Amino acid sequence: MNRLFYFLISLWAFIPLAAQEGDSIKNDSVTARKRVYVYLLHADVTKFDKERNPDAHILVGDVTFRRDSMYMYCDSAYFYTKNNAVQAFGNVKMEQGDTLFLYGDYLDYNGDSNLARVRGNVRLEDRTSTLETDSLDFDRNINLGYYFNGGTLYDEQSTLESYWGEYNIDTKIAIFKDNVLLQNPQFTLESDTLRYSTDNNIATIVGPTKIVNGENCIYSELGYYNTNLRQATLLDRSVVANNNKELTGDSLFYDANNGYSEAFGNIVYSDTINRNMLKGGYAYFNELVDSAYATNRAVVMDYSQGDTLYMRADTIWAVTQNHETDSVYRLLRACHRVRAFRKDMQMVCDSLIFDSRDSCMTMYTDPILWSGGQQLLGEEIKVYMDTTSIDWVHIINQTLYAEKLDSTKYNQIKGQEMKFFFKDKKLHEMQVLGSVEVAYFVLDDDSAYVGLNTTTAGRLSAFMDNNEVNKIIVPTKSSGVFYPMSQIPTDKRYLSNFAWFDYIRPLNENDIFVWRGKRKDQQLKKIERKNIPLPSLERFKKEKH
Repeated sequence: MNRLFYFLISLWAFIPLAAQEGDSIKNDSVTARKRVYVYLLHADVTKFDKERNPDAHILVGDVTFRRDSMYMYCDSAYFYTKNNAVQAFGNVKMEQGDTLFLYGDYLDYNGDSNLARVRGNVRLEDRTSTLETDSLDFDRNINLGYYFNGGTLYDEQSTLESYWGEYNIDTKIAIFKDNVLLQNPQFTLESDTLRYSTDNNIATIVGPTKIVNGENCIYSELGYYNTNLRQATLLDRSVVANNNKELTGDSLFYDANNGYSEAFGNIVYSDTINRNMLKGGYAYFNELVDSAYATNRAVVMDYSQGDTLYMRADTIWAVTQNHETDSVYRLLRACHRVRAFRKDMQMVCDSLIFDSRDSCMTMYTDPILWSGGQQLLGEEIKVYMDTTSIDWVHIINQTLYAEKLDSTKYNQIKGQEMKFFFKDKKLHEMQVLGSVEVAYFVLDDDSAYVGLNTTTAGRLSAFMDNNEVNKIIVPTKSSGVFYPMSQIPTDKRYLSNFAWFDYIRPLNENDIFVWRGKRKDQQLKKIERKNIPLPSLERFKKEKH
């Protein structure tokens, strides 16, 4: 008898809803549409309280509802048949198919708007993803849930927290705002705003974001990060930092698994430990072997010695050799149209290489060095550095030292080989070997020019004061002629290989980008010269350092 009574009560609550299923409702903002009803499927007890809540069916015990393909379960509920709405209490569960489950302590659901408000210990489960929060609104029309008082999303790889967020069941896209924290066993991401796909585990960066991966740190405000592949595509002047090295570009690609970065457009690579910087239009960096490749207006700036040295080339290639061994060393290669400027020194050559083993920079193919009023050139120039500046310079074959006195007077020395030694950053001593020729203007005690001294010898030593020659020593077997100023022959005023390349000399740090080659009548004799290998990008990527 009791079972029959409860069955009839349940049927009484159910029949009016079914009978009205074809009715239409009016909405203030939309046209009439077909009403989809919430159906009561089961309750242990059904009660009414006309004084306190006259519009509600009070349901207690193992309560079950259905609206289309969605089922709702709870311990107790208020069922408003007129409003097509439910308030559910205790062990609330919404179930849609076998993929979507929503849990909470309290549910306010309207069957007409199809909007569910779940409060207290909320958990939304969608296959491999789980969202936990204290308050969640879920719009079943678009399968979108959003929270506004802090929440956490879990998937198979990551945990994502934020103050505000939304998750779309259909697209598997989640959007998070305010104090966003994504944690993964391999990295941590902090952001202001983030878009994340639980389907492919790609995080879309749309606000200030920092990604920390071991010693690497990424900062970006726009881009993508594939958490599966640990690859980032970053835009809008993003930054990749490693220890004291930092890379910035208009756009960046970073592969953490394979340890390399590519930068495009106005790239800046700075090393605060070694106090240098690399700029260009494109760069490739391999952090596993500590190597870099740059091109497209590539320029190196070294500020480790006070005044900054600016050096540009078509391609700049820095590699670490014997990586992770006791004999590790660095090679810097600059290829084609090399120009450099520092206030106290300028240089031009086709290509150069710097070897950290002996701190030697070798300049190839028509190299020229300038310092103040002095010019040095030859077939090959080797510049040896100490910890603060140039230690000594070695010039090999077709050498020329020229010192400008005025527009018509130049002290000149040529030979097969020259060595220049520096002291306190100034030229102190010169040694010249093999077929030495000298054209040197002589001063009297009043610093007036009295004549030109020409000398030929097998070798020569010269000493400088304030970068100017004040003493020349030649062997006794040398020969020479002194010409008074009024009797200097035209063909003796200049040595046979003399040329003053002021039209090539870099004028400032911006002038290094303007290439100016030698005139044909002033080029060195054509001989077989050494050239460093052209550092192509493909070769750089494949080379094992």
